[in-house]
Parts: sequence; C-alpha cells; structure tokens
Amino acid sequence: MDTLKTVQNFLNETFLSITLKNLLISLFVLFVLLLIKNFLSRIILGTLKKFASRTKTKIDDEIIEIIEPPLKSFLTFLCFYIAFLTLSLGYAYNIVALKILISVIIIDVSWAFYRADSIFSQAMENFFKKKNSEIGLSFVPFFNKFIKTSVVVVGFILIVQEWGYNIGAIITGLGIGGLAVALAAKDTLANMFGGLTIIMDRPFKIGDWVKIGDTEGIVEDIGFRSTRIRTFEKSLISVPNSVIANTAIENFSRRDERRITYKIGVTYSTSREKLKEAVERIRTMLESHPGISKNSTLLVYFTEFADSSLNIFIYCFTNTSVWSEYLKVREDVNLKIMEIMEELGIDFAFPSMSVYIEKNAGELQNKP
Repeated sequence: MDTLKTVQNFLNETFLSITLKNLLISLFVLFVLLLIKNFLSRIILGTLKKFASRTKTKIDDEIIEIIEPPLKSFLTFLCFYIAFLTLSLGYAYNIVALKILISVIIIDVSWAFYRADSIFSQAMENFFKKKNSEIGLSFVPFFNKFIKTSVVVVGFILIVQEWGYNIGAIITGLGIGGLAVALAAKDTLANMFGGLTIIMDRPFKIGDWVKIGDTEGIVEDIGFRSTRIRTFEKSLISVPNSVIANTAIENFSRRDERRITYKIGVTYSTSREKLKEAVERIRTMLESHPGISKNSTLLVYFTEFADSSLNIFIYCFTNTSVWSEYLKVREDVNLKIMEIMEELGIDFAFPSMSVYIEKNAGELQNKP
C-alpha cells in the first residue's frame, strides 16, 4: 500500500502546471499516434503512387510528390495537437493550440501551392505554345514568381488574421513610413519596370546569346529585379533590368547569318593578270560555295595598294549563325583561297620594307 501510495503521489507531482501522470499519458498518446501516422501515410501514399504510375499523364505523379511533404507535416502536427489536449491544461491553452494547428494548416496548404509552381508553369507554357505567343512564353517566369509571391503574402495575411490582428491596421501603420520605403525602393521599382519593358519589347529571351554593354553571354533568367547572364567563362552576372532598359542590346541569336570579312595581301611581284584571275576565281568559288549565303551581299575586289602588299577585300555571309558551323565554313573558304593562290603561283605578302640605294650615292658623298 505504501508503494502504491508513493507511486500515486509521484504521478500527481506537477511540473509547469502539468501533472506527471498527464504528461506520461500525453507522451504515450503521441507515440501511438505517430506510429499510426507513419503506417497510414505509407499505405495511403503508396497506393496513390501505384495508381498514378498506371495513368498516362504525369500530372498526378507530380501532384502526389508536391503534396507529400506538406501532408506529412500536417499529420505530424495533428498528432502533437491531439496529444496536447490530453494534458488537460484548460480552455485558454486549448484555444492557443488550435490557433497553432490552424496556422500550420495554412502554412502546409501554402507550401503545397508554392511547390506546385512547376505545374502552373508547364500549363502556361503549353497554353502559350498552342497560341504561338512568344510574349506569353516570355511572361511565364514572371507569372511563376508572381504566384509564389502571392501564395506567401496570402498565407501570411491568413495567419495574422487567425491570431486576431487587424491586417488593415498593420498596413496603415506601415503607410506612415511609406515615403521612406518608396525612396529606398526606387531602384527596385525601376528594375521591375525595366523587367516589364524587356518582356514587352522582347529584345531577347531565355537561351539567347546577347551582349549588353560589356557583358556577353547566354541569358539564363529574366527576373523582377535583374537578368542573369552566363558568360562564356561560365561566370554568372546579374544585370539590373533598369540598366538593360537603357542600354543598347546586341542579340546574336536573332541573326540567321554570320559575316565573313577580311583582306588578303599578296606580294607586289604579282602580275596584273594573275591578280585579276585570283579575284575572279575567289568570287566564283564563294558564289558556288554551299555554306555561303546567296541572298546576302558578296564582294570580292582588289581594293588597295598597301605598304607591303596588294590587298584583296572579301565580304560575304554564311548560311548559318551557329558558331561551330560558321567556323567550319570559314575554314573551308580559307583553304580554298590558299588552293587558288597555290595554283596561280601567287605568294602571300609579309609586312616588309624595301630600301633602294642609288649607284652614284657614294660618289656624291666623296665630292668636296
């Protein structure tokens, strides 16, 4: 009897207004609920995944992957909430616990929508592709970020209202410092309007090779504040949209041809007939070359008596704008020009200087 009484007295001991008996019961309930949660979540999610894998569409698989972490989070907090109620702390504490649970539900639902941005983006891309709308496709990254931002803002507002705060009063209070915030956010707003200008004018899109000022590379992302460009050295540069909106943009991806232009210098010992034949053969070779555009300007002329060479000017365009293919065409053109010069026996000129000494120069120097 003494032992039983001692145990009862021990269980009736309180810690922070919680009896040890209720604490042990709560922990036991929590343990059991977590076991049941893990068991049921595995069965339910496993069944859903098997069912989704048998369907033709992949959207249901993506939806299950999206909701799985938020769902597990909600079930875990639900177990803690039920276990907390067994502590019997009173109505006031239970109300606080309920508000926490509702806040967790709001966070988990917002989390699920936030993770669903890939589905929204894919749906918008498919829609705009069917409509052949390049402007719409350019807006997809903005829509994606707008949805994420909206989800976070709405979730925050719902949580604030759940805890009894007047969101209108909070916004009004923030308006007191509105002027300072506006001044501080001036550059941010300029960048946002610059981003909208980029989207509307469409000077480039993601994946284009561009040169903006001194920055050259591939566009990786068009954001609200800045545009990220991956340079050919593989470094990532973020250029503010306000700068882009007021800077000349060179878009190399928009061209369908690339230019070849240079001068060929031959020696002054080349005869007029051979030089003329060389010009004509180079022009004929370029006109018949499969890699040279027939719809663009093609110029081959003897244009200049240079200091150490007779210069032939070449100006034409390739059929491709792809750099590797362009280099291949240019290499073939160079080799064919070398072949023409070899067949005609014409030598390429090196920078040189000829010095002529008159025969009577020495005699003049010896005269008094």
